[in-house]
Amino acid sequence: MADARSPLIALGALNAAIAVGAGAFAAHGLRDRLDARALEVFETGARYQMYHAVAIILAGLIAMSGATAGAIRGAQTAGWIFQVGIVLFSGSLYALALTGIKGLGAVTPLGGLGFLAGWLWLAWTAWRG
Repeated sequence: MADARSPLIALGALNAAIAVGAGAFAAHGLRDRLDARALEVFETGARYQMYHAVAIILAGLIAMSGATAGAIRGAQTAGWIFQVGIVLFSGSLYALALTGIKGLGAVTPLGGLGFLAGWLWLAWTAWRG
């Protein structure tokens, strides 16, 4: 029987909670402190964190499905790639919005590439079976 624990599902749920908190913080705590563009940047970080929190949960569910060892490893790898994407993409947008340090924007595309890589990894895993 497969192990019922799933660190990816827990990680995805934690990321979803953080994304909800970030969105609420933007709406209620930052609206009067940031200009409209910085607020939009922060909210983009929260939105993409939520999307990819769900993707991490999906990867965890696939990994728990009792599929082949290759599919389990592939889904787990995709989940961790999504996590790296969240840290780089959403993290850089949060920091950029809060600090105004423009150089942080250079990190954001690396997170976007992480998101793309995670989705492609998951697609390849599903295709291979």
